[in-house]
Amino acid sequence: MRVAITGSTGLIGSALKPHLESLGHEVVRVVRSNPTGTDISWSPAEGRIDTHALDGIDAVVHLAGAGIGDKRWTDSYKRELVESRTKGTTLISEAIAAADDGPTVFLSGSAIGIYGARGDEQLTEESSVGEGFLAEICAKWEMSTGVAEAAGVRVAHLRTGIVLSAEGGALKKQLPLFKFGLGGKMGSGHQYQSWIHIDDEVAAIAHLLTADISGPVNLTAPFPVTNAVFTETLGSVLGRPTFMPIPKFGPKLVLGSELAENLLFTGQRVLPVVLERDPGFTFAHSELDAALRSLLRS
Repeated sequence: MRVAITGSTGLIGSALKPHLESLGHEVVRVVRSNPTGTDISWSPAEGRIDTHALDGIDAVVHLAGAGIGDKRWTDSYKRELVESRTKGTTLISEAIAAADDGPTVFLSGSAIGIYGARGDEQLTEESSVGEGFLAEICAKWEMSTGVAEAAGVRVAHLRTGIVLSAEGGALKKQLPLFKFGLGGKMGSGHQYQSWIHIDDEVAAIAHLLTADISGPVNLTAPFPVTNAVFTETLGSVLGRPTFMPIPKFGPKLVLGSELAENLLFTGQRVLPVVLERDPGFTFAHSELDAALRSLLRS
């Protein structure tokens, strides 16, 4: 397949591109700057993409969007978080619908934040949309694929959890403190962390290119854990103590109250029911301990 990818330089995209190529797919990057070779140039902010850019493309994997935890949630950055998703997704969706011999598959990014803060409630793809800013972003993000869906394109929403990778993301940010023996649970540690190994993330996306699946798909490992369990497990893998709980006031002072509360002190207990019911897909990393050891062995 010829697969176009937005967000190809991000944590997921940079792992997905070589994985797809190893499976024999041809990958075409959709980039905002410095296009080379077969790259497609676009500007979500300006609503610009070549009208025929997606002609001859079989599928699009759309991963682009401003980083949720990159900056404090000022009013202007919250607007950027929403618009970087809705404008980009709408633009790609319209380009797909307008293409000659264009994509028949659209895998569009989303996140488990769509479920909101739900305590220890088990959440599946059939669970309702939750409340709060992250749920609002994700709901608008998913609705932005409407033009492609109306054109008869198979659309799947990649509701991604906490992606574990030694190359970036939440795990890489945590490692320095944990390696110095300063890691600890966040607040009570009761909040759930629905994680997924980077290898399973890209394998699931590759699988969804050809699987007859549409609608929401939870990209999380089968066994989510509480923050307390995650902390204890990471400390055990690294051989470091984790007895210093982190009170809320510290991260809230550094990150801002709303961002810290949403990213660190609340969570979702999400189950990947759609993927687990699919006999064509198997998680390589279902248990947290083994997943962390595979990432951190050296």
